[in-house]
Amino acid sequence: MKKYEIMFIIKPTLGADEIKNVIANFEEILASNGGKIVESKELGQRELAYEIKKCKSGYYYIIIIEANNDKPIKEFDRLALINDNIIRHLITKIEM
Repeated sequence: MKKYEIMFIIKPTLGADEIKNVIANFEEILASNGGKIVESKELGQRELAYEIKKCKSGYYYIIIIEANNDKPIKEFDRLALINDNIIRHLITKIEM
């Protein structure tokens, strides 16, 4: 099994309920494509080093998953790129 860490930044203009919906939606996408969520952590709102998509801050979130293949990772990446609520995301494979 491969282990991945996914970090993404959500727009600061969203309300608390909208942020929870975005997170729940992406967790469901990962789980429905064969990923097992090991850990999910909210890091809160932080200032960005530089402006991204006209935002100077964002809500940081980290999800660690395990998967047999890269299907959940590819689907997350595809949907995060077209979702306007995600400012930036980074997927890292964790070596075990």
